[in-house]
Amino acid sequence: MQQAQQNLRSTFFSAMDCSLVLAAVFGIIGAVRIYHNWQMGNPRIDEQVAAWFFAAFFMVLAGAFLRGVFGL
Repeated sequence: MQQAQQNLRSTFFSAMDCSLVLAAVFGIIGAVRIYHNWQMGNPRIDEQVAAWFFAAFFMVLAGAFLRGVFGL
């Protein structure tokens, strides 16, 4: 049983780190795409800013949700 708990904890922390890395990647890709559209003269970038921000925010919340579900 202790081995199973240890495996779950190591896998969980890997998933938590993965969610934070994905949030950072979403933030970087979103920033580059928004900058490109802004430089091309696209007047409506507000929707894109919100979409990329909430995509990254969702990944951070997904990591917190995993922490709450597994109780670690």
